[in-house]
Amino acid sequence: MDLTRLRYFSAVAQAGSFSRAAAALHLSQPALSRQVLLLETELCQRLFERTGRGAQLTESGAALLEHANGIFALAAHAQSDMAERLRSPRGRISIGLPPRVAHVIAADLVLAFRQEFPDATLSIEENLSFRLREWLLAGRVDLALMFDPPPSPQLMTETLLREPMVFISTQPLPAKIRLSQLVQRELVVARSPNALRSLLEAHTAPRGLSLRLVAEVDSVQTVLSLVARGVGDTLLPLSGTIGWNYPHPLHVAHVVAPAMRNNFVLAVPRAKPATRLTRFVEQLLKDMVARHFSALAVPRKST
Repeated sequence: MDLTRLRYFSAVAQAGSFSRAAAALHLSQPALSRQVLLLETELCQRLFERTGRGAQLTESGAALLEHANGIFALAAHAQSDMAERLRSPRGRISIGLPPRVAHVIAADLVLAFRQEFPDATLSIEENLSFRLREWLLAGRVDLALMFDPPPSPQLMTETLLREPMVFISTQPLPAKIRLSQLVQRELVVARSPNALRSLLEAHTAPRGLSLRLVAEVDSVQTVLSLVARGVGDTLLPLSGTIGWNYPHPLHVAHVVAPAMRNNFVLAVPRAKPATRLTRFVEQLLKDMVARHFSALAVPRKST
């Protein structure tokens, strides 16, 4: 049933006259009469009795007017709801974050999102970068921050910063350490296929260097706790030292020969259409990374 045609019918019913309704609607009377006739034809019922004094509703017309008023109320409510959603969208958006990143930015992220979109829900999924990449491709999360993900034609990625990799220990260290020197130390490192482990092996394997592993774990926090207990040393992005809250002082050496860099990437699926929520969260994540991590980034070379 055509909503405009229904409004024309309602206008005639309220005016009690085709001529008065036509004037109010800024239509010619023949045009209005034709629209009402089409409605009557569609419903197979007469809606008005035409008289010399105007138009009176039939029993069917009176019943339709009651339905029409309900339909108009629902339409007005729908329009109001859509306008409200434009001002404050509803829905749910899921973000994937590595645990050590979530530890730093999750609270600020949730507060900023809730302030902007109080009627929407933000879901934060924490896991290692390789798992977050799988979740992005499977549609489990809408966007994610990851470390050095393998490229995929299904994902759009943007590198937000490049961090230097550093060697950390509870024992004194020089300001710089060569890769060939650090592999001689007993190491606590992330277990494959962790992005940091992959980055380390991408530099050691071509040089024929072997790692002296004393423990392999999944969590950076667990790595730090083992380093704090003196179990071994480790290699982390500089931001990984933010989580150090142990009584022993932490010693940090920058890795050289070669220098190693860790790429911090924002990724979104190419096939998923951007919404107001996703666009806001993308920018929010960029702002959060800039606020909390940019001081650790490798400066870009001027050209």
